[in-house]
Amino acid sequence: MQPLIWYKTTFDAPSGSEPVAIDFTGTGKGIAWVNGQSIGRYWPTSIARNDGCTDSCDYRGSYRANKCLKNCGKPSQTLYHVPRSWIKPSGNTLVLLEEMGGDPTKISFATKQTGSSLCLTVSQSHPAPVESWTSDSKILNRASPVLSLKCPVSTHVITSIRFASFGTPTGTCGSFSHGRCNSSRSLSVVRKACVGSRSCKVEVSSRVFGDPCRGVIKSLAVEASCS
Repeated sequence: MQPLIWYKTTFDAPSGSEPVAIDFTGTGKGIAWVNGQSIGRYWPTSIARNDGCTDSCDYRGSYRANKCLKNCGKPSQTLYHVPRSWIKPSGNTLVLLEEMGGDPTKISFATKQTGSSLCLTVSQSHPAPVESWTSDSKILNRASPVLSLKCPVSTHVITSIRFASFGTPTGTCGSFSHGRCNSSRSLSVVRKACVGSRSCKVEVSSRVFGDPCRGVIKSLAVEASCS
């Protein structure tokens, strides 16, 4: 029978303000505390089976326990979150109760840069921006609505466009999908206008994207990532 072993060490907080996690790779199974606060049980030696995983995934249809399996042959979990409110700039205490041996010298700390998603849908039937309004009805009729994106954190920029469709897109943020009508230029136009900037504006019109379905009121749906 493997004896229970107590370990204790001190550490300084990782620099920055990003979320902190402890990587328990190399340990066996046990419980951990940071400055007297329990962060739960760790068990990185619990390995998922090697078979059944797939590169493609389709959740449609009836439920099956082996549908859309990922990370075969890998630990069920190695990273464990430690709230920054629990740790000090220096002199923090980490205590482990190890049940299966392992090598605690392999423990490391990790930080994760967080990002955010921006989602917006603007239709051709929406009004043009207020600054383009004028008493001249002919000019007003030529103005098009505009889709505007802006990262909420001042130090973040738009790093990727997860979805873009000018046509008849469906769904909501995180689950947008293309409709029967979709401009093939959608993704490239939005990427060019937005990626690398904190904010961007894209005119919602066939002048920009072409007209993939004449006679139909079209919308521009976009999901972007900021970090």
